[in-house]
Amino acid sequence: MDRAATEPSPPLPERAFTVTRPIRFSHSDPAGIVYYPNYFDMFNGLVEDWFEYELRLKVSDLVGRRLALPIVHAESDFRVPSRFGDKLDLSLLVESLGRSSLGYRIVGHVRGAVRLTARIVTAMISLDSGRAVPIPPELRAAIEAYRAKLGDAR
Repeated sequence: MDRAATEPSPPLPERAFTVTRPIRFSHSDPAGIVYYPNYFDMFNGLVEDWFEYELRLKVSDLVGRRLALPIVHAESDFRVPSRFGDKLDLSLLVESLGRSSLGYRIVGHVRGAVRLTARIVTAMISLDSGRAVPIPPELRAAIEAYRAKLGDAR
């Protein structure tokens, strides 16, 4: 096992939004581990769940208002493979909140042991113009409340 897999990670805030994803056979590659693009699908599901269950705003409502938050930057470090049958917890922390941008960190863990981390930046855009627009006030207020709940943990 390499050093990155054994290095301790900073503890997650107790109240960080977390979902559990069962690792299914369909997530696996021929080596029996999660095929990495499947993680990004899980990340997207985590963000949609965070919007609905933590922020109390639906991504589909944003799309109905002709707004979207596409990814403009993504990076991930994979420390320990996840395998079919594992129950992977994914936690979301907000790292930055700009005029039009939202940056967050995702930590994937099993029974407290970190398996992966990701940093993702999205940009609020108008679906009509394709250009960046300010994050709506109600979304900004909900994100700021979440950060305050966690003590602005990053």
